[in-house]
Amino acid sequence: MTLDQIIALGVLVTVVGVLIHGRVRADVVALAGAAVLLLLGVVRPVEVQAAFASPAVIALASLFVIAYAIELSGLLGLLIRQATKLCARLGEAGLWIVMMLCGAASALLNNTPIVVLAAPVIKDVAETLNRSPKRFLIPLSYISIMGGSCTLIGTSTNLLVNDMARNVGQPVFTLFEITPVGLAIAVCGALWLYFVGARQLGRAVADDEAEALRRKRAEEARIEAETQRAARRFRLPFSLPRIGEPRPLDNGSGDAQLGDIKLYAAADRPFDFKRAMVSLSIFVAVVLAAGMGWIPIAAAAFGGAVALILLRILTAEEAYSGLRPDILLLIAGMVVLGIAIEVTGLGQSGATLLIDVIRPFGPLAALIILYGVTLFATELLSNATVAVLITPVAVALAVSLGVDPRPFLVGVMMAASAAFATPFGYQTNVLVYQLGGYSYMDFVRIGVPLNLITWVAAMIAIPIFFPF
Repeated sequence: MTLDQIIALGVLVTVVGVLIHGRVRADVVALAGAAVLLLLGVVRPVEVQAAFASPAVIALASLFVIAYAIELSGLLGLLIRQATKLCARLGEAGLWIVMMLCGAASALLNNTPIVVLAAPVIKDVAETLNRSPKRFLIPLSYISIMGGSCTLIGTSTNLLVNDMARNVGQPVFTLFEITPVGLAIAVCGALWLYFVGARQLGRAVADDEAEALRRKRAEEARIEAETQRAARRFRLPFSLPRIGEPRPLDNGSGDAQLGDIKLYAAADRPFDFKRAMVSLSIFVAVVLAAGMGWIPIAAAAFGGAVALILLRILTAEEAYSGLRPDILLLIAGMVVLGIAIEVTGLGQSGATLLIDVIRPFGPLAALIILYGVTLFATELLSNATVAVLITPVAVALAVSLGVDPRPFLVGVMMAASAAFATPFGYQTNVLVYQLGGYSYMDFVRIGVPLNLITWVAAMIAIPIFFPF
């Protein structure tokens, strides 16, 4: 090994170790690794500059701004409120319909704000139905993750893999080119979650539902007892407000007691029709232009973000607020690591070792093994890290086998987002983990079988839509 390869490997191992440890922010770790590589001369300043100005970073930053404009318009909140009414009419089936709609939205929008808005609604509606929220919150997260895998812009991982493949001379993917594979995986995963997965929690869910029913009956008994006591109480010929009770005013507005939680529970933004329509129109135009191949995704998204500012739908300050610098800097830092792996020949060396083991089994077996390695790695590391590590190996593996690299790249895209087995593998998992009061093993019980099912689905779908 050369000195540059040793340095690159040392930085890579250190970054991975710190990320697994989890005590330091992922973006800080990635940037620190990039800085070390730059200081030691493993990568050049121009290569670092290219990483921060990569199409993946530009596209993601612009899409974050557009998504934030839609969020500020109150459109997502409006849709969630309408979904709540649907749940009230259809019961438990309505909850699953809402989750499917969230999955569909995640194919085009960042799934984190979608889950942030939908999760409390799912929880409250489930409780009114005397069902444990645990039955639905994990499926909500998983369905949003699988929905994000259905398009190139649905998750940052897909964009990053596409960008890294472009850097090594591979043709880029179109916006909806991977949709058939992602949709096949999502359908299989959703069906398993609906018929089996929600029941895998077993006794924990049953105990929660029994306790919720007991509390409801106790509350109903308490209200009934208070009503009977009030009926027997001596009444004055006039009424006086109780201490802390809201008092109606002449204009009908009333007042509220200090600390009334309802005053602070308005998480949904007010709906602004003009803002919503313009933001949505620009987003549709971006998707259409990129999907039809008229303009590269990065250019279309950047133009859409700038148009929102010029049309005064967003202020410059709001646009900056919509950026996700933690994600953008993480991706940029990991791209620098990927460049170091590529320019030092470390990726080729790792691919050679893997190729010697896999080559005798043929392309399909190679794809199965590569998917499994990526799947295991994404449960331990960030999606961006896995994409950087595995993408060069995937391309080199395909070239050595004399087949098209695209099936292997699609496999990396799908597997890198399939973080189902741990609560910390994906941000939406963290959100529902806290809200639902899950244990670590709850994710293992549902996530591991889902990993296996989606793995099988991917191995069937990828060769069909992306033949070797």
